[in-house]
Amino acid sequence: MPHIFHITERSLWEKAREHGAYEMSSPGRTLQEEGFIHFSTREQLPRIAARLYGDYDGPDELVVLVVDPALVDVPVKYEAMKPGGEEFPHVYGPVPADAVVDVEPWG
Repeated sequence: MPHIFHITERSLWEKAREHGAYEMSSPGRTLQEEGFIHFSTREQLPRIAARLYGDYDGPDELVVLVVDPALVDVPVKYEAMKPGGEEFPHVYGPVPADAVVDVEPWG
């Protein structure tokens, strides 16, 4: 399975590394609130980043977490928001920090 991607604030990733797992679903929403963590493919990433962080002017740098799904011990499902729509990867549980194989700067 190819790598999956998640854009986030560097400070959130640093806290997750210390804790051992990443649990933010999307800006301002946790895994517990959403039920899964939103991810994208490499091709989907620019569009998703623009939608979620297009006018971002926060104090923190944005980074892209590159995750190897083979290192995630919870279900990873490709799902569409509506029948027949574009499918996005969703991770149904915490992402172990060790599953993050790279952290890339965004923007």
